[in-house]
Amino acid sequence: MSRFPRALLAAATVGITALSLTACGEDSGSGGTGTDCESDGLKIGTILPQTGSLAFLGPPEFAGVDLAIQEINESGGVLGCDATVIHQDSGDTTSEIASQSADALVRQGVHTVIGAASSSVSLSFIDKLYQEGIVQISPANTSPEFTTYANGDYYFRTAPSDVLQGRVLADTIIADGHKDIIILALQDSYGTGLADAVEANFTEFGGTVIDKIVYDPSATEFSAEVGKVADSGADAVVLITFNEIVNLAPALAEENMSAQDLGWYLVDGNLSNYGDQFPAGFMEGAKGTYPGADTAGIQERLLEVDPELVDFTYGPESYDATVLAALAAIQGGKVDSETIKDNLVDVSREGTKCNGFTECAELLADGEDIDYDGYSGPIEFSPEGDVTAATIGIFQYQADNTFVNLEYRFGDLEG
Repeated sequence: MSRFPRALLAAATVGITALSLTACGEDSGSGGTGTDCESDGLKIGTILPQTGSLAFLGPPEFAGVDLAIQEINESGGVLGCDATVIHQDSGDTTSEIASQSADALVRQGVHTVIGAASSSVSLSFIDKLYQEGIVQISPANTSPEFTTYANGDYYFRTAPSDVLQGRVLADTIIADGHKDIIILALQDSYGTGLADAVEANFTEFGGTVIDKIVYDPSATEFSAEVGKVADSGADAVVLITFNEIVNLAPALAEENMSAQDLGWYLVDGNLSNYGDQFPAGFMEGAKGTYPGADTAGIQERLLEVDPELVDFTYGPESYDATVLAALAAIQGGKVDSETIKDNLVDVSREGTKCNGFTECAELLADGEDIDYDGYSGPIEFSPEGDVTAATIGIFQYQADNTFVNLEYRFGDLEG
């Protein structure tokens, strides 16, 4: 059985082919002004998960991009032409799908790529986009590695580095009274980076990390790892996983280390509404964090794009990434990737604050310098393409295996 049947169905439906929401040059009444728009319009590509261990994140991310494209075109497009989007699959680190998708988007002449969700997957094609001079904006990469990445000139992200999530998660665990923890993390740049951030902060806050176990993300059997947790004497476990949690969590529970027996703390890679995928009450009491502000302001709009959405994680960040690319092109007066790169930082900070594409595009048309604030937060890009401040949500699971928000914490990543 697939992990998220509705989510995977939505991803397959929305993401398998190129999508042109009112192609430019047609008499659409939404910005198409002539035949030149077919070649001169802003072309967005996505490399987001339709398959693989992060497929559950695909539907809200695709919906966020499509919502942005819809609003852009309904508001007159970019420099008189409608924007188009071409969706491609990212798969995961067990396949070459993402690299093949990058090749396909390069051939089709996209100006900006939105993706990937996984940090390790983005690292598999970031150099290729750098060599082609194509802007990449990830809505979900959180590995600290990108901040100092050598070929990162064209790379931006609307999700914050895990430096912040590690701090908030560690503080939450300490506040809950836990003193001795063990960390289980998948072996990739996301898993090890976040594990290091949690460890550094938890230790700084006075706690002890008994062990940090890094496992093969392709594993399906976790008896060795579960045995180490059982022998550790830890009073809480941090689970930094992707889809592997559907096998790892039951293995812990079978050894009397359920969410009720031992403190469970999840992260953005596995925080999802599991519902009847687990027995009633299975996840009750577990907590977790993921980057992003309250999505209430955009949920209804995302559901209009994809009524089957069950999660909204990184949907706002995907919308913001797409809108920022369009606004950067408008400010620079061209839709090419170099212009977008050169203007992304400027449209994100130190101007007249505005929200959403329509309001910000109107200010640009009036000659205003803008400071875009998105659904996911203020998004003030650093010169390295990082957001400099962000919100981390803290959540707790209920008896029906779905999570509810406890609080949101805003933090600064600079200084």
